[in-house]
Amino acid sequence: ELTLSCRYVLCEVVSEDPRCRQCIEDRAVGLAVKDAIGRVHGDYGLACCSISFTVKYLNAYTGTVLLRCRKDFYRLLCSALPFVRQLESRNQRYPCSLRTLHVGGTIRTCQKFLIQYNRRQLLMLLQNCTNEEERRCIQKSLLSCSLTEEQPQSGDEDDDDGIE
Repeated sequence: ELTLSCRYVLCEVVSEDPRCRQCIEDRAVGLAVKDAIGRVHGDYGLACCSISFTVKYLNAYTGTVLLRCRKDFYRLLCSALPFVRQLESRNQRYPCSLRTLHVGGTIRTCQKFLIQYNRRQLLMLLQNCTNEEERRCIQKSLLSCSLTEEQPQSGDEDDDDGIE
């Protein structure tokens, strides 16, 4: 598919509005990011970032988003992400922001980072538990944090030259 070198940017959708995560869609995230790139870097920046830009993964439940772009232009993408202020879905606008968690050369490095990140988040929750039932649920979640082996999709794992 792609022989170009790519970067994967792992982000988290942050919003005060609980309805926001329920309405997150690939298309809405992609449009919001492209809009921010256009505002910050103009037509040239938008054209550069759009070459192989795509939303590779989206988990509306956790608010996790994985974006792919050309390696040459990932800094343009990352510098525009703080300017995402809302997601629009079904003619509703939800105020939110995108927090960059990790930039990796492969989807797999981003998965590994996300597992460690989720473990740390769960450990913080565990420290704040108020009863034994909460504690058991979080401990069970902690034990289930692992990376299951799947066949890499063609073209996505070719570039394993590390993290910048």
